[in-house]
Amino acid sequence: MSPNRQPVAVVVGATSKWQADGRNTKLAHGKALDDRDLPVGVRWGVGGAIAQKCAREGFVVVLTTRHAANAEALQQAIRAEGGTGLIVELDLVSEASITKAFATIREEVGDPEVLVYNAGYLEGRDLPPDKELLEHVPLEILETAQHIASRGPFLVAKEVLPAMRKRGAGSFLISNNSSSLRGRKRLTGQSLYYPRVMMRTLAQVLTEEYSEHGVHVANVVIDGLIDSPGTRALPRAQKQPEIVMNPVKIAEAFYYLHTQDRSCWTHELQLTPFSTKPSF
Repeated sequence: MSPNRQPVAVVVGATSKWQADGRNTKLAHGKALDDRDLPVGVRWGVGGAIAQKCAREGFVVVLTTRHAANAEALQQAIRAEGGTGLIVELDLVSEASITKAFATIREEVGDPEVLVYNAGYLEGRDLPPDKELLEHVPLEILETAQHIASRGPFLVAKEVLPAMRKRGAGSFLISNNSSSLRGRKRLTGQSLYYPRVMMRTLAQVLTEEYSEHGVHVANVVIDGLIDSPGTRALPRAQKQPEIVMNPVKIAEAFYYLHTQDRSCWTHELQLTPFSTKPSF
């Protein structure tokens, strides 16, 4: 609870690697894109949409990112709608950075009621077609993937779950993808996603340990291409716009999991045959 009695929501990975000047956008398109004509709800992907949704619902929203400049436009968008948000730098590769970030959050606004772990990575995407097999993957790529997919949520959970347990309430929600459900060959242009299986398993373990203390932990599998400046510009998204998932609807689903559905540790958001709204 913040000093002015507003609940606190922390979004780890509040900005998107597919935002207009994101790393994936520049990798795929060779440049930053102009997002001025895009709806504000999709400019920063899922993390940005969740942050905006929580702000509209009266939360003080903490945007974490490796570099504060990445989230400045999102913070301005939240404030333009009358919301409250602050930016805290956090590097998931560094335990010291995680500890410092949450110390800052607790000091400035208090312990979070909601924590959404939405961190992503692109390690592996730039490997050429003749380097698809595991034998060619540098160890550094695996280590980064493990930092984000397993070690990161472990360390973040240690920072926020004790206060939630003592309060007897709180939500720790993880955004994940379909590669956490089944191992598949990594194709050219794809990240090294199989470490996300441990992310899913961690959510199940935390549910077993903390649900009896009133804490809701959920692993949310987002099975589809998420709308954002970088993904919208992809040829397949332009040819088949119906395959693109709306991050605003995904954010509504996350908020529903916090406020209404606390019964299950894993959920899958996917496109229905006749709608671009996610169902689960």
